[in-house]
Amino acid sequence: MELILVRHGQPAWTTPEGMGRNDPGLTDLGHAQAKRAADRLADTEDLPGRGDVDRLYVSPAVRAQETAAPIAAALQLPIDTREWLWELRNPEAWEGIPIEQISEAFSTLGAKSRDEWWDGHEGGETLREFHLRVTTGLRSLLAELGIVPAPEPGLWDLDPHGVAADGSVDRVVAVAHGGTNSSIIAHLLGAAPEPWEWDRFSMGHASVALLVLTPMAGHHIWSLRSIGDANHLAVDDRTY
Repeated sequence: MELILVRHGQPAWTTPEGMGRNDPGLTDLGHAQAKRAADRLADTEDLPGRGDVDRLYVSPAVRAQETAAPIAAALQLPIDTREWLWELRNPEAWEGIPIEQISEAFSTLGAKSRDEWWDGHEGGETLREFHLRVTTGLRSLLAELGIVPAPEPGLWDLDPHGVAADGSVDRVVAVAHGGTNSSIIAHLLGAAPEPWEWDRFSMGHASVALLVLTPMAGHHIWSLRSIGDANHLAVDDRTY
């Protein structure tokens, strides 16, 4: 069983007037990055022996949906939108305010203590709420695939009647965000959660991470085989 995480392409966070957007679409470069990611995922020669992708899960955010569109076309798969894949939700008041104010809010948060970090931005989703939403959604999705936590922490079992065990689903892609993807990686590796997962497990725009469910100690672990893989993008086209 393989889980491939894709971060969305470069988003257009700022309007032409310099105002912030909470749910932006992609820039022209972002669309080009998404197309290159789609070509990469559809190229079985680039990922030899890995076979076809069976499921495509996507965040409802516009930037993720626009990134997933060429991927869905290339893989000939429907998009399965999952609400829990959405990035940390910004304060609603950030919509349409000068982008400099938003940048200042991030700088202010960055200087705070760990406990204060968990509270997030005033008026937005807290990091505690975000982490719980992502990890709960992740475990629910894995249970749908027949992958459940073992009694011992950090280990996972396969439901013998599940689609992961019978081989009918053995490769899935999730198109989401830097925070969502990094929280997924940390949780599957058994790392204690932090409010700054973005910087612990960093992924550039339209880059790819690969986790493989691996037999271990009579159960399974998730093995991180790659993260932030952007080999499908020209160096000058890589953004963060």
